[in-house]
This record gives sequence, C-alpha cells and structure tokens, in this order.
Amino acid sequence: MLALVAALALAAAAPPTPEEDAAAVIDALHAAASSADGAAYFDLFTPNARFIGTDATERWTLDEFRAYAGPYFARGQGWTYTPVERTVTVAPIQCLCIAWFDEVLHNDSYGVTRGSGVLRKTRSGWKIEQYVLSFAVPNDRARAVVEAITPTE
Repeated sequence: MLALVAALALAAAAPPTPEEDAAAVIDALHAAASSADGAAYFDLFTPNARFIGTDATERWTLDEFRAYAGPYFARGQGWTYTPVERTVTVAPIQCLCIAWFDEVLHNDSYGVTRGSGVLRKTRSGWKIEQYVLSFAVPNDRARAVVEAITPTE
C-alpha cells in the first residue's frame, strides 16, 4: 500500500510535458482576452509576433495588433473564445523549443471558430510567434460565403 501511495505521489508531481506547457500559454491567452487583461495578453507573444484575424486585411505585427486591441481592453471589453478541442505538437528537435497548434473554439457570436499558430520557447517560457483566427465554414455553404464576400465588378 505504501508503494502505491508513493507511486501516486510521484505521478502527481511529474512535471508537465512541453505540449502541456505550450497549451497552458494558449489557455492563458484566451483567459486574458476574456478578462480584457491587455498587459497579460500581449506579454504572451514574442516581440515580433503576428496576429492574423478573420478579415483579409488583418495581418498585424504585435505593435499593430496592440494599437487595435488595446483600446478595447482599456475599456474592459475583451472577447471570449472557449477551447473545445486542441492539438499541440512540439517539433521533434533537440531543443524542444518550437510548437504548433490548432484548436476548435466556441464563441457566442460566431459559433465554431478555429485558432492555429506557432509558439517558441524563450528564456522566459513559451511565447506565441503567430496566432491565426478563422471561421469554420461548412463545405456545403462555402460557395455562398465566397459569393457573399467576393466584390462585384
């Protein structure tokens, strides 16, 4: 019995995997956005990060994205995307310092959305290099969506 208790204690104390560490950063990103905590949110990105939003014009450097989103956060207005499913893959290289992910998210306004991106392990932990937010369009509705967003001549 004592051996079982020791084994359970050792298992509970096992350090998180690199994938779990990277996923925790993505969770922190969503939590900071939901609570409109701009300082915590932007601290999760590398200085040269990119944020790619749902609009074709939304390919922002971190400074550009901060200029866009900062005023919303300052008013206490964030956004909530709840992770439903996520896959994180750490590159099989010696440093274990690059990870990519894709996730299915739920948003009250947009329904099912997707996030994907790249993280890099830095001296201060995992940081987001790129985040891409996209709408999930069912294949049978794709043509109608494309027609709706294609400019007419």
